[in-house]
Amino acid sequence: MKKLRVLVLMHEDLVPPENPGDVDLATVAWKTEYDVVTTLREMGHEVRPLGVRSDLDVIRTAIEEWKPHIAFNLLEEFDGVAVYDQNVVSYLELLRVPYTGCNPWGLMLGRHKGLSKKIFSYHRIPAPQFVVFPVGRRVKFPKRMSFPAIVKSVSQEASLGISKASIVDDEARLRERVAFVHGHVGTDAIVEQYIEGRELYVGVLGNTRLQVFPVWELYFARMPEDEHRIATARVKWSHKYRAKYGIGSGPAKELPEGLTERIQALAKRVYRSLELSGYARLDFRLDADGNVFVLEANPNPEIAYGDDFAESAELAGVSYAALLQRIVNLGLNWRPDRLG
Repeated sequence: MKKLRVLVLMHEDLVPPENPGDVDLATVAWKTEYDVVTTLREMGHEVRPLGVRSDLDVIRTAIEEWKPHIAFNLLEEFDGVAVYDQNVVSYLELLRVPYTGCNPWGLMLGRHKGLSKKIFSYHRIPAPQFVVFPVGRRVKFPKRMSFPAIVKSVSQEASLGISKASIVDDEARLRERVAFVHGHVGTDAIVEQYIEGRELYVGVLGNTRLQVFPVWELYFARMPEDEHRIATARVKWSHKYRAKYGIGSGPAKELPEGLTERIQALAKRVYRSLELSGYARLDFRLDADGNVFVLEANPNPEIAYGDDFAESAELAGVSYAALLQRIVNLGLNWRPDRLG
């Protein structure tokens, strides 16, 4: 294996310390950054973490001075705006620097839940019915849809703005929640038909030839029966809340015969329809009748050691170090001029 100079791009607040000391690495905000940097170094690569907030010059200077073979992209925003991460990747392409993860086109389509669902509709990919309410636009629930519905940000990730109150049963609550997304999250809102059922995830790795990892499931071992089982911000990020309700994830159990293969094939269709590259996680809902619905695509998902994507890769026989190396290799082999 060739030893590489790897410039790891991350938010400047998430640059891990060289010596973390006695902190609990499972709970620190910079766990992903630490895991990627330390593992790449253990593999023999020369690694330089670079904190980025709102200045592209720091990226250009590091590239000109250090001449990395590749940039490992862990940025999820730029200048506080989630959708600006695609512009950083475009900048790397203009500088002719290979990078890991998804291309700008795929990032744009994957991040915008409204655009992605329009593409799903064109490709006859099953997804919940939806409507987008831009900021400042009158809110009127379409007659073709029915309650309950779930209200989300059209572009934010990590379940930002999603709580129990996101599921609404009438127009009054719908308007309240759309106003919340507009005012507190600061983005347009997407309202989807709520699908009661199991939440499933599928990891996909590749550019043209794709590897699909085992189907993963979000479990709610001690959640009250009358509670909706959705991935709220507390479900994802509150260790105390997760422990209280026995929330965790792992390989999906007791799927009907043939459903695993159908979901994995659907994951490939979604990946290709959005022209994703590098790696992504696809989110699904499975209702009581066995119907599968695509919720969204997540290009460049969380890849900390022990997180869903890395765990599902391990179950497929890909160790964490091998996963990072394959992500690097995919970045080195990506050709922007071949898109489309």
